[in-house]
Amino acid sequence: MYEPTRPVYVISITADLVDLHPRTIRGYEAFGLISPLRRHGQRVFSEADITLIKRINYLTQTVGLNLAGIKLLLALEAAGRLTFQEIVDLAEGRQIEKRKSQTGVA
Repeated sequence: MYEPTRPVYVISITADLVDLHPRTIRGYEAFGLISPLRRHGQRVFSEADITLIKRINYLTQTVGLNLAGIKLLLALEAAGRLTFQEIVDLAEGRQIEKRKSQTGVA
C-alpha cells in the first residue's frame, strides 16, 4: 500500500528526484526545514519529504525567498494560518512590489 509519509529514498536518490545536490538537501535539514528519518545512520526520505524539498527549492530559486523566510512561512502553514498557494502569492507579490520600487514603476 502506498503511503506518502513512508521513508524509502536515501539521499542520493532523493537528490536525483529533486534535481539538487545532496549538500543542498543537507543544508535544508541543518536549517530545520526538513527532518528526514534516520535508518542505520542514513537519511531516508518519503514522498512527502520530496514534495517539501521541491517546494522549498521553488521558493528559493523561483520566488527568491531566503531560508529564514521560508521557515517562517512553512511554520504558518503548519499552524493552519496559510496555504502553500497563499505563501507563493504573498512571496511573489512582495517580489513584484520590490521590483516596482527599484524601477520606479507605480
